Amino acid sequence: MAKKEDKTNVMRLLDQKKIPYEHFSLENADGLSGEEIADKLSENPAQAFKTLVTTGKTGNHYVFVVPVAAELDLKKAASAVSEKSIEMLKQKDLLPLTGYVHGGCSPIGMKKFFTTVIDASAENFDQIYFSAGKVGHQVKIAVEDISKIIKVEYTDIIK
Repeated sequence: MAKKEDKTNVMRLLDQKKIPYEHFSLENADGLSGEEIADKLSENPAQAFKTLVTTGKTGNHYVFVVPVAAELDLKKAASAVSEKSIEMLKQKDLLPLTGYVHGGCSPIGMKKFFTTVIDASAENFDQIYFSAGKVGHQVKIAVEDISKIIKVEYTDIIK
């Protein structure tokens, strides 16, 4: 009997909503950057996105999804969510807040919903890659389908 594919919560949520996706996995991905993972999976790094969680001056949390080779512009990001300033969430706070570990954080399936902003460059592609919620696992999903599962905005948030 063939081994059944291990599904992540992200994949289960996409299945529930009947949203098509492709799953990619890479063994021993711990410690690899998003760019290295994209390279090993032969993905266009401009099409591969990472999920960053931040805290605003108000104490609210926000999720930003940016290309793996890009850096989040904190001023643009703060402006996008109407905050005076934002800072990156401390790594130790990521798992309790989102349910995800560093390197395996996905904008889909967090413990609770946070305002989510995806860099406008995603709209240049029909599909993008992002974490499937587990280190070394990614999903490729149509950009237009993302809003069917989470509420997102698209704006320029990178340096």
